Formats: sequence, structure tokens, C-alpha cells
Amino acid sequence: MKQTRISPRHPRAESLRIRERLIEGYNTGVVATAGLVAHGRGEAFDYLIGEKTTSNALKSVKAAAAMLLAAKHPVISVNGNAAALASEDIVKLAEEINAKIEVNLFHRTIEREVAIAKLLRDAGAKEVLGVGGASSAKIPEIASERRGVDPKGILIADVVLVPLEDGDRTEALVKMGKKVIAIDLNPLSRTAQFATLTIVDNIVRAMPTLTKIVAKLRVADKKKLGKLAASFDNRENLSEAIRMVNERLAALAKKGIYLTLLEESET
Repeated sequence: MKQTRISPRHPRAESLRIRERLIEGYNTGVVATAGLVAHGRGEAFDYLIGEKTTSNALKSVKAAAAMLLAAKHPVISVNGNAAALASEDIVKLAEEINAKIEVNLFHRTIEREVAIAKLLRDAGAKEVLGVGGASSAKIPEIASERRGVDPKGILIADVVLVPLEDGDRTEALVKMGKKVIAIDLNPLSRTAQFATLTIVDNIVRAMPTLTKIVAKLRVADKKKLGKLAASFDNRENLSEAIRMVNERLAALAKKGIYLTLLEESET
């Protein structure tokens, strides 16, 4: 399918380019139909934070970097949207922290597992777990296909990075004693609320930023990294993220922007 040409002068060109990458992922079997819907929900929250990495997000990224570097068995869990939007960054981060990469899907089919694994291998991944029946272990209390995990990956992980929504499994993994780092634009989602640490940012910005900070912190002592990660308060983090959204909306309202939106919706 021919890609839509996006003018660099378009005020939201980057957001449209991201959409095109997801559409391409859908056409190649990487992204599920529901993934397109989920992206639209995330995009709405990206509007609310100004489509940029906030100071709040940067603080959580630094703590996440410390947590990953202090981990003994870190694993990056990958779904279709994450693969379509950040496969190269996922591979780079995995190399920096010596992490396993595992495919884990709600809408699981062998075809999608293989397509996602191919995309990750094309990006440089030497090993991709959770493919072709490898997810033989089961997470308790999960009814969906997400319950299946690889015995060499998420099952034995102490820290799991979950880019994008995954509320039920995030809650279950934390109950199993694992630390979960979530990347989620919605600070009110179950994923964000149940995670050990939530980065409220777009994955296309958060992943490269996380990789850069990991590279800077990797020389630090593991005990210091552990203390930095342990001192992070995710409740406070999410409250601050919501507060920043409210402040942004209030600032826009002072400019009368909400009136413009209201007038447009009525026509």
C-alpha cells in the first residue's frame, strides 16, 4: 500500500508520520486492529502533555534507567505497536542493559509473533523470545493470551519493561514480585497505576531518551543505582503528571483556546 505523503510544513507532521508507521505495521501483520484504536487513545493524551517530553517524564526515565541497570534479569516485553514504532530503539536498549527481548501479545497468533520477531531481528536483535510456542509458562490470574510467557524471559525476570498498555499483566507481574516499568501516555490507565514506575511519555520519545540516559549511568555503582530506583515514588510521579496536564489545560483556557474548540465542535 502506498504511504500518504506528509508535508514537513504540516503542524502535526510527526504525529501523522507515527500513524503511517502503525498503518504499515498493520498491513504487514505486526499491529492488530485493536492496536490502531489503542494508539488513538494514547495520541489524545499526547495532546494533553503538549506532544513533548516533560520534566516529569525525564525524572521517571532517569529512575527507570537506574532500575534497569541495577536489574539481574531485565526483559523488554514487546507488543505489535511497540515493535512498529520503536523496534530499533528496543534493540539498542536491550544491548545497553543486556536484556532479553520477548514478544507478548493480547491478540496472539503465530503469524503476528513471527512478523514482530522478524521486525526486531531486522533491527538487529540476535534473539527474540516468546515466539512459536515458546511462551509455555503461565502467569497466574490472567485470562487473556498475555498469560503465556517464555521460561527464559519474563518468567525469571526481576525487572520487566512494558512499553504501552498492558494493565492486567502489569498487575499480575507486580504480584509475582517483579518490578514493572511502564511507558504509557495515560497516567490514569491501569498499566500506569499498577506499574512500579511509569514513564508518562510517547514511546517514540521515551525509548531513545531512556537509552541515552542508560549509557550515561552505566558507569555508576549498582548499589547507588538501586537506591536511586528505590527512592522513586510512582504515586507522586503520576500525581505530578496529572497536575501538569491540568496546568496546561488551565493555561490554554486563559488564552480562550477551549472556546475555539467548543465553537468548532458546534459547527
